[in-house]
Amino acid sequence: MSRYLTICYGAVAYLLFLVSFMYAIGFVGNILVPRSVDHALSAPVGPAVLIDVVLLGVFAIQHSVMARPAFKRWWIRFVPRSIERSTYVILASAALLLLYWQWRTLPYVVWDVSLPAARVVLWALFWLGWATVFFSSFMVSHFDLFGLRQVYLAWRGKPYRELDFRVRYLYRLVRHPLMLGFLIAFWATPTMTFGHLLFSAATSGYILIAVRLEEHDLVESLGEPYRAYRREVPALVPGTRRHPHAAAGQH
Repeated sequence: MSRYLTICYGAVAYLLFLVSFMYAIGFVGNILVPRSVDHALSAPVGPAVLIDVVLLGVFAIQHSVMARPAFKRWWIRFVPRSIERSTYVILASAALLLLYWQWRTLPYVVWDVSLPAARVVLWALFWLGWATVFFSSFMVSHFDLFGLRQVYLAWRGKPYRELDFRVRYLYRLVRHPLMLGFLIAFWATPTMTFGHLLFSAATSGYILIAVRLEEHDLVESLGEPYRAYRREVPALVPGTRRHPHAAAGQH
């Protein structure tokens, strides 16, 4: 694959990620998008639940299976290593866009907060969650996470090197601030419909499973440094680590 085609492929993958990510905010918050979690296609309750669960399952399976080291070792036999991550990003974004397009509305209201001050607080938490997701990606390596670093190195003719393990900023409070941001954004809503509840519950369950899978892979690849980090810093809830006097910043 030529160097210029590689970097163009990576740029297209990143742009597709940006579209799917920005749409996700509007989808979950019912903001300025043609189809959202509460304003999408109509269907009877049974088929709607089934379709929505299948759509969520497609994303979860793609997102988790392709992220496993064993799959990557098999996958790069067919896909150049330089665009492996970009291909992952394209397929994940495509799964999200399919979900947005085919989501079925379940409009029954579970709760509706009417107190103005409480609604403001919930909307503030909603935006705080998405801000946490965005900034957390830069606290590790945003461009490596979404494949741009890989294609840039290929364009420069340099070999790819794994990034060193570092703990910075929010990662000193929780091990998975990006996932914590998603959880906050998905649940912080003044009006919770059954469809939104299904989306939030399913994605939260997936996040808890994905965190365990990722932790296993990190222990396998990083060894004792990550085990020590895991002993010192909680996974998702700040202030609940086992050794409150340990210094997470030492890594």
